[in-house]
Amino acid sequence: MSSAHVLQALCLLMVFSTVSAQHGYMHDTGEEWENNWRKGFNFQCPHGEVLVAIRSYFSEKEGSDRLWNFECQRTPYDWGEPNECWWDDINRAGLEWSSVCTNNGLVAGVQSKYFEAVLDREWQFYCCRYARRCPYSCWKTSDVPEYYKEEGEMVIPSYGYFIRGAQTTFSGVLRDRQWKYILCRMTDFDCQFENF
Repeated sequence: MSSAHVLQALCLLMVFSTVSAQHGYMHDTGEEWENNWRKGFNFQCPHGEVLVAIRSYFSEKEGSDRLWNFECQRTPYDWGEPNECWWDDINRAGLEWSSVCTNNGLVAGVQSKYFEAVLDREWQFYCCRYARRCPYSCWKTSDVPEYYKEEGEMVIPSYGYFIRGAQTTFSGVLRDRQWKYILCRMTDFDCQFENF
């Protein structure tokens, strides 16, 4: 076999492996996604962890849907285990939505269902509460993604901030969402407020 044939075989192998890696579940970055196009998903961080990073990739040809990826991190050791966890408010596909975990909770998961008729998703946060910690120094991120139909990424800017919720807008024309995540610090002491 000549070196030209070997080189040709290697090129074909690279093309086939690239095509198979991009089939539905992985984008060309090689990153694994939590969902498949137009399918529902339910993601929960391991017990005692909360969300710290959210990534998404948009495709108009796949029903104006996004692939989603999440990362979690352990909460501070002195917080102990969460006192309780629950699924919070749910939005309806095609509508704006604003949700902050009730009872001073932090976002520890997300579930979503795709609706073909609206070309949008329904969303719900999984929230966990730690002792009687209260949020403070809260702020909203800028739009993620910055423009509709772009890839989106939000990573907690520094340890000590936590996701409490989000506000999202839906464009009926572009069939996509932009998110503003609500980030807060939490007190180091037990506070008396039920929902702050």
